[in-house]
Amino acid sequence: MNKNNLQLENNINRDFIDNKILKKYEKNIQKIFQNIIEEINEPKKTLNVLSQKYEFNFKFKDLKNFKNFKKIAFIGMGGSILGAEAISSFLGKSEKRNFYFFDNIDEKKISNFKKKENLKKILFLIISKSGNTIETLANVSTLNILKKNAKNIIVITERKNSLLYSLKKKFNLFYVEHKNFIGGRYSVLSEVGIIPAYLMGKNIYKLRSEIRLFLKGKLALILKDSSIKLASILKKNFIHDLILVSYIPEIEKFLYWCQQLIAESLGKKNKGFLPVVSTAPKDHHSLLQLYLDGPKNKLFYIFSLENKLKNNQKIQKKNNQKKLLNNKNLLNIKTAQKEALIKVFKKKKISFREFKIKKTDEEILGKLFSYFMIETVIIAKLLKLNPFDQPAVEQVKTYTKKFLS
Repeated sequence: MNKNNLQLENNINRDFIDNKILKKYEKNIQKIFQNIIEEINEPKKTLNVLSQKYEFNFKFKDLKNFKNFKKIAFIGMGGSILGAEAISSFLGKSEKRNFYFFDNIDEKKISNFKKKENLKKILFLIISKSGNTIETLANVSTLNILKKNAKNIIVITERKNSLLYSLKKKFNLFYVEHKNFIGGRYSVLSEVGIIPAYLMGKNIYKLRSEIRLFLKGKLALILKDSSIKLASILKKNFIHDLILVSYIPEIEKFLYWCQQLIAESLGKKNKGFLPVVSTAPKDHHSLLQLYLDGPKNKLFYIFSLENKLKNNQKIQKKNNQKKLLNNKNLLNIKTAQKEALIKVFKKKKISFREFKIKKTDEEILGKLFSYFMIETVIIAKLLKLNPFDQPAVEQVKTYTKKFLS
């Protein structure tokens, strides 16, 4: 893939690909791809979120007053908050605003937050598709922020009989409906991610501007080819671990969004990758030995930034005792380490995919969101898996409620 500011190169060991399965998937791919395009164009399908004609359940003018808040706290779990965290991290936070993310149960974090902050001056965005997410409800209750007619709370949840929707009605809170046909991990380009992006001051139109880029031309061919190969690998369980290697600090939260997308969509019927986020070059000094000389059951996704940063830090000669660092900056060092890793991967025939990013802006992030969503759905359909459910997770939720009752 090479579309100016985003490039993808596949380097997958042929030993991991079953040619018979590959040929079978090559016959099926066009029908599946056409089916996905139809789902994108159909209003009440999950993938409709990728349509340029997607209709939001709110008007931006109704959110205008909320943009006056300088501090925003996001409360949610999984797909209800990972997208917002990815947007904030990838695009950078505004100097005029501070963002807080409550994406887990953390007693100390909440206690310190309540002591330090004036909660009346903070905008709270509470997101739960089901409206019954225990951790989200517990955090809201512990923060003790619900007040009648509160002007600093936005609730996004399904319009149905749930605890959160009942609280919304009881306290008369500002409400945006969460569409019931869009699951959390596919919701980042819907109200669930676009409202946070808007409140953060990001360009939401650019974020959604090129999300259909991979549905035509050469990029569609690359998407199909990649999906077929990955599905073939999963079919035979040749590879178990998917290591998401980040040489870009800003992209790590996006990779955690990817982690959920891939794990919940494909981890079914004894199939699936175990996605693990790995920070480079830090992990060169802890995990690299295993990566290079451990079990050959891993596929690596390498993410790197290819542009010249405006504020890239140069190494000062007076503090430099090694000539090899002369006239270098920190990006030069990371690039050299990445190229060295790829060199050894090729030498050892370790499979990897490389994603080269030219800059961190809304268009690139929108492309990344849409590419991984479409690729994941194609792989699932080739494997005859439902990419949109998570039945095993529901079992744990059921037992949790029993233990609490």
